[in-house]
Amino acid sequence: MNSAVRYTIQAVQPAAHLFEVTLHLDAPDPTGQVFSLPAWIPGSYMIREFAKNVVSLSAQRGDTPLVVTRPDKHTWRLPADVSGPVTLRYTVYAWDLSVRTAHLDQTHGFFNGTSVFLCAHGFEGAAHLVDILPPAGLEDAGWRVATSLPEAGAERYGFGRYQAESYDALIDHPVEMGTFSLAEFDACGVPHAVAVTGRHDCDLTRLVEDLKPVCEAQIRLFGEPAPMDRYVFLVMAVGDGYGGLEHRASTALLCSRADLPHAGMEAPTEGYRQFLGLCSHEYFHTWNVKRIKPAAFVPYDLSRENYTRLLWAFEGFTSYYDDLMLVRTGRITRADYLALLGKTISQVHKGSGRRKQSVAESSFEAWTKYYRQDENSPNAIVSYYTKGALVGLLLDLNLRADSQGGTSLDDLMRALWQRHGQTGVGVAEDGLFALATELGGADLGDWLREIVDGAGELPLEAWLKRVGVELAWEAPSEAPGIGVRTTADGDALKIANVFDGGPAQAAGLSAGDVLVALDGLKVTSGNFDKQLARRMAGERVEIHVFRRDELMRFEVELRAAPADVAKLALADDAPASVMALREGWLAG
Repeated sequence: MNSAVRYTIQAVQPAAHLFEVTLHLDAPDPTGQVFSLPAWIPGSYMIREFAKNVVSLSAQRGDTPLVVTRPDKHTWRLPADVSGPVTLRYTVYAWDLSVRTAHLDQTHGFFNGTSVFLCAHGFEGAAHLVDILPPAGLEDAGWRVATSLPEAGAERYGFGRYQAESYDALIDHPVEMGTFSLAEFDACGVPHAVAVTGRHDCDLTRLVEDLKPVCEAQIRLFGEPAPMDRYVFLVMAVGDGYGGLEHRASTALLCSRADLPHAGMEAPTEGYRQFLGLCSHEYFHTWNVKRIKPAAFVPYDLSRENYTRLLWAFEGFTSYYDDLMLVRTGRITRADYLALLGKTISQVHKGSGRRKQSVAESSFEAWTKYYRQDENSPNAIVSYYTKGALVGLLLDLNLRADSQGGTSLDDLMRALWQRHGQTGVGVAEDGLFALATELGGADLGDWLREIVDGAGELPLEAWLKRVGVELAWEAPSEAPGIGVRTTADGDALKIANVFDGGPAQAAGLSAGDVLVALDGLKVTSGNFDKQLARRMAGERVEIHVFRRDELMRFEVELRAAPADVAKLALADDAPASVMALREGWLAG
C-alpha cells in the first residue's frame, strides 16, 4: 500500500474550539480498513487518550454513508469489501492550552498531529498530504501558519498544502496558526524561525541574538551539517505558563509573557534565563531523543506505554546541557550558571524520594509515577530530569578529570550521534554503561551503573572540587518550620505535601489540610511564615486545620529548617591544572 493519505483540517468553529478534519484514502484495506489516534505523544510519557476529544466521526464512499465500528477506545474500523476511495470526516475538540495536544479560539489555533490526524493502518509509510484551510469566519483576520512541515504548494507561512513522508513524520510537526510575531535567522546555514503567539512585547531582535549562538553551539557539538533543513520555535505567550515539547524540526513552547525579553532590557532576568534554558533544552532534543533514541522507542508504539530505564540520559543529559550551553555561549554569566546548577542540586536534595527510587527506576516508572504525581511524590520518587542532569554532570567531570581534559561527555554524545542518531539504531538498555566503559574504562562503567541503579547520595562535593567549584549547604530560612509545602487558595493556606520525618508528619497533619490557626491566631496565606519567624526551634505550637469539613487540632514541635539549599562558588585559589579543567568544562 503506497498511495498517499490526504487530509484537510480547518478551524470550523473557533469559538466552540472545534477543528474539522477530513481524511481521504483511495484504496482502503478490503478486509476492513482500520484507523486510530495515538494514545500518547512522544516526549510526554503519559497515556492521554487523544481519541476522547473526537466529537463526531462519519465515513462515506462517494455519496454512500459507511458504517463505522469501534473495536476499542482509540480505533475505528470500516466494513470489509469496501473498494474505491473513502472519506472520513470528523471534528476534534481543542481546548487544552498546553504543548501536548490542541487549542483553538478566535485568537489562534494550535495542534499536534497526534491529536487531530487519524492513522490509516497499513499506510503508515505512505506520503501524507495536508491541506490547512483558513479558519471559518475569520478569513480576513490576517492569520498565518507556522510549522516545520514541508510545503507542497502552500507558500511559507501561508494556508495551503503541506506534506510529510510518513505518518510518523506527519505527527512530528506541530502547527500554529494566527497573527503571531515572526523572526528568522540562520544557524550554521540552516534557516530558523521564531513565531510568538499571544499578547506580548517581546524584543524579537534580542531573542534571536541569544538563540542563534546557542543553536550554532549545539549543531557544532554534534557536528555539521545539522540533521534538519529548517527549524521553527513555536512560542505561546500567556500570563502564567511554562512547558516545552520537542519535535524533529521544531519545538512547541509555552511561557509567561513576562519571561520574554523586552526592549531596553540589559541583563537577562531570571524568567528570561529560564526561557532561554527551555529553548536550549528542546533544541538539544533534536539530537538526543528525537534521533538518538532508546531501543524501546524504535519504532514508537503509540497505542501503549513504551518502557525504558534510560530517560535519565535522554531527558537528564538534555537538562544538563540546556543551561551549560547558555554559559558556554555567553548568554548567562558563570555566576548565573552556578546558581542554576545549585537550584537543580537543591531540588534533588529536598525530596526524600531520592533515597528510595533510583534514577533508572524513575525512568521506567515515568508513565505511572513521574507524570501522575500526587501529594506523596516528594517522599516516593526522584526526577529523572533533575537527578539525571546531575548524573550527566558527574559523568562529565569524571571523564574530564581522569583524562586531564582529553575526554568529556561531549565525546560520549558525539559517539551516540554517530552510532545511533545517524544510523537509526536504538540505544540498548545497557548501552550508556558500555559506552562509558569504552571511553573511561571498566571502573567508570561500573561507577555509572552504581549511581544510576542505586539510590545513594551523589558525590557532588568531591567531583565539583576537582574542577574548582565549592559546594556549601544553607538553610532556606532562619525561621523554624513544620516540614510541609503549602499552596495558597485565595487567603486560605492548604498543605500540599507533608515531608517524610518532619514534625507535621509526626503530629499527624496531612496533605489537603487547610490551616486555620496557630496558637489561636488565624493563619492566612500571607502570615503563616511571619508567625513561624517569631518562634524558636523546639517550641511546641497548637495548629488547627480543616480536614474536609472537620475541624482538627494538632500539637507540633517546630524544627530548624534543614540545610538543603546548595550554594556553588568558583574557588579562586584552585591549582592551575584544576583551573584548566574548569575552563574546558564551562567554555566548551
